[in-house]
Amino acid sequence: MPTSYQGKVALVTGASAGIGLEFARQLAELGCDLVLTARRLDRLNEIAAELSAQFNVKTHVIALDLALPSAPETLVAELHSRAMPVDILINNAGFGLPGMLLSQPWSAHAASLQVLLIAPTELCRRLIPGMRARGWGRVINVASLAGLVAPSAGHTTYGAIKSYLIRFSESLALEEVKTGVRVLALCPGFTRSEFHDANGTRTRAQALPNFLWMDSDTVVRQAITAIEKDARVYVNGTVNKLIAALCKYLPDALASWLINRNAAKFREPNDASTGPSG
Repeated sequence: MPTSYQGKVALVTGASAGIGLEFARQLAELGCDLVLTARRLDRLNEIAAELSAQFNVKTHVIALDLALPSAPETLVAELHSRAMPVDILINNAGFGLPGMLLSQPWSAHAASLQVLLIAPTELCRRLIPGMRARGWGRVINVASLAGLVAPSAGHTTYGAIKSYLIRFSESLALEEVKTGVRVLALCPGFTRSEFHDANGTRTRAQALPNFLWMDSDTVVRQAITAIEKDARVYVNGTVNKLIAALCKYLPDALASWLINRNAAKFREPNDASTGPSG
């Protein structure tokens, strides 16, 4: 476990549940003060009080909706007003959008792009300069195994967004090699969390075999270990690593056939909403 996190300030987006909540817990355990953001103020206050009491760290909450284009700027302005320089950025907020491209209104797709793609990119741009100035920083962008495997019909923008987040993180990590700032794209597969409840796919997701699932605690512990080893992309779990490798080295047509054939087992017709979480 890293020893340099004591007294650092960590910003966790999507901190009210799942992987985001687990990042908050483990970073508090390592001695980080926390800034937690999500839409549910009551839930954030509950988590902040619990973690502050358990780990004797300072916790702050900022409730906002990252689907709003102004949200990243508002968030950073609030951090400045509270004199809270961010040392660790966990870009975790996100949601899955079920169905095909044409089955959802553009407003839903726009919100998805804002939360999963634009907001994390903008937060990196706004917060990394401070990390550089202090000579130390950590950025974990929660991507997904979906960004590394062959595309499938449905859930149209999710894998594409996660592919972007992976490549963006790799490029950013190279830009920060000599600055003391490390950047990691975390690529979990199916993770037990509220993700599938939020997009209405819990019943179908439960049909997946147990060996495909990981728990949030393991996913987050592996992520923290990976970034301290200066990894730039990390795929959680042996099975997920194998799936990613097969999709990388198999011919595209075969990889796509395999992904779509297996995805069909767990999806309703014309729906593609049970992609890997993250």
